[in-house]
Amino acid sequence: MSESTATLAHSQTEMTELVLPNDTNNLGRALGGAVLHWMDICGAIAAMRFSNRQCVTASMDHVDFISAIDLGEVAVMEAYVFNVGRTSIDVKVDVHAENPKTDERRKTTTSFLTFVALDGDGRPTPVPKLTCETPEEEALRQEAVEGRAEQLEMVIERMEDL
Repeated sequence: MSESTATLAHSQTEMTELVLPNDTNNLGRALGGAVLHWMDICGAIAAMRFSNRQCVTASMDHVDFISAIDLGEVAVMEAYVFNVGRTSIDVKVDVHAENPKTDERRKTTTSFLTFVALDGDGRPTPVPKLTCETPEEEALRQEAVEGRAEQLEMVIERMEDL
């Protein structure tokens, strides 16, 4: 039996949300929970596109909110698969805030999520191997691998300082 493959490009997903009053706190900024929800959905879509399977969230790595997303701005989530296991799929999700009046765009957060692909009975099932067909795809994959390692190192340092 030959192993199936899927490309990083096939998984790439962009999702946008207009930040409305129901998505904000009393300061008029996007609720962290709303942003996490959008990140989870965008990541799941990337994982499902990659595997052609239903996928469920197994974990979300550390998240720092480095910039607020204000009422009326557009939250832009971009996701892609950067690594796979036997049944697991690692996805990088970047979030930017975009001002629709000025086209100004700024980074607000990044996280790494792990999903598990499920078969028709809801059990974990093997996923395709990841291939990168271009140098740009390989560079994106490497950026995510290194970014996740750096993020985990920072979390360890924070824990050691407690």
